[in-house]
Amino acid sequence: MNAANEYLHQSQMILQKIVDTQSDAIEKAAELCSQGIASDGLVHLFGTGHSRIFVEEMFPRHGSFPGFHPIVELSLTFHNLVVGSNGQRQAMYLEHVEGFGQVIMRNFVFSKPDCFLIYSNSGVNEVVIDVALEAKKQHMPVIAVISVEHCQATTALHSSGKKLLDIADILIDNCTPGGDALVKIPGLADPVGPGSTIGAAAVTNALKSLIAQKLTKLGKPPIVLTSSYFIGSEASKQRFDDCYDDYRNRVQKVYGPCDQ
Repeated sequence: MNAANEYLHQSQMILQKIVDTQSDAIEKAAELCSQGIASDGLVHLFGTGHSRIFVEEMFPRHGSFPGFHPIVELSLTFHNLVVGSNGQRQAMYLEHVEGFGQVIMRNFVFSKPDCFLIYSNSGVNEVVIDVALEAKKQHMPVIAVISVEHCQATTALHSSGKKLLDIADILIDNCTPGGDALVKIPGLADPVGPGSTIGAAAVTNALKSLIAQKLTKLGKPPIVLTSSYFIGSEASKQRFDDCYDDYRNRVQKVYGPCDQ
């Protein structure tokens, strides 16, 4: 067995399963998001730990566009130091502090027709459940991207007894097997090579592409962050400025006065 080829093979299986089983959920999520963005609403994005990857993959990224509002809490996602100040232990501890999600959410102002997109492979950690429940409390539809197999096999940790699959209005399976790691190597006790990065990133970009298509059909084509490879250096720089200006205008309401 070649472990590298095995990982690529398992990744291909994840992608094919997404195509075979998640098209309807992605369609529903894209419709919700595109209608909201077209009406000057925002799709708020949240994830803890390595799920931060997908928040930033959605926006800002080459081939992405305004309409999404990334919420990234550094205390939950700043993993590169590993130990010492701002270390991994602290971040993993904070993921399980119930009530922290409401503290995060209180920093923003939400209104119709906003919706919420939450990434979590396990779908059970307390902070993501806090955020999902608070989003529902504020009358926002919730889209969740999780590993359904992993979530179903994992005990609920939040005092509500709920998991993301119990809360979400639209559930998208990243189609990663439970436990995440894909490759079993003879002589090594533990599997390696996480698959959720492949599955959730694929879902993110499939969803983003479909939203762009729907916005264009609505006569509201998005301002896309476009590489100089396609349009030249000067045009690309101008496009980035235009995109950031559009984003700034869209998110002003989120940071406005709050009477809570």
